[in-house]
Amino acid sequence: MQMRANDYNAKDIARIIREWTELSQKDFANTLHKSKRTIEAWEYGETTMNLRTFLEIAKKHNIEIMLRKK
Repeated sequence: MQMRANDYNAKDIARIIREWTELSQKDFANTLHKSKRTIEAWEYGETTMNLRTFLEIAKKHNIEIMLRKK
């Protein structure tokens, strides 16, 4: 699966990545040593994950991040 991140906002990216893992919010949170509430806050757009966390998620869940200059 792939997505063009520029077409989405941060909350949608957080949700899509979690859905790719096929984990519930609670189980996904456990893999990151975060609370379920933290995952909810990302997915509702109340807060955003930082870059370090984003990269940690990618590494733990076998998600490749690619950046391309137009």
